[in-house]
Amino acid sequence: MSQVTIITGSPSKQSRSAALSEYIALYLQDEKYEVKTVHVRDLPAEDLVYANFSSPAIQEAQKKVADADAVIIVSPIYKASYTGILKTFLDLIPEKGLHNKTVLPIATGGTIAHLLALDYVFKPTLSVLGATALIHGVYIVDSEAAYTKENEIEFIAEEAEARIKRSLKELGYHLEQTKRSVES
Repeated sequence: MSQVTIITGSPSKQSRSAALSEYIALYLQDEKYEVKTVHVRDLPAEDLVYANFSSPAIQEAQKKVADADAVIIVSPIYKASYTGILKTFLDLIPEKGLHNKTVLPIATGGTIAHLLALDYVFKPTLSVLGATALIHGVYIVDSEAAYTKENEIEFIAEEAEARIKRSLKELGYHLEQTKRSVES
């Protein structure tokens, strides 16, 4: 069974990105993947800001990433970039910590104008971390999805949900191909 780690970069418990992360986790569990989640907002702020590599909470989060076959990073876009809290965690992932992992970036934002953040913000950082199998990212505009009081995602645009599912299927396909090539 492949393990997928979802890194949620939303600073808020109630948000589209947090709700989307939960949706993705449930979808992947239904597809028989082992899913771990790192909610960066729940990590000790002082450990993040001061890059405390010896923090048990940071080490546990790093282990979830290290043990994963695939990593999905979900973040809102603020000021044309992913969140600062997410950046502090990505800085704590060891150099080449995403090597040999399938990586899928997913972003939410208020306007289509930030769509290119997937290419110009996520890709360089993920590349530096060693990601070589980068699945085409998904950008969800606020008008395409909402979240409920229970923090569940509610797709307003069916096409947005279809894009998410298509990328998750591509991720699964890539994991299966990687597994087959390792077994050969």
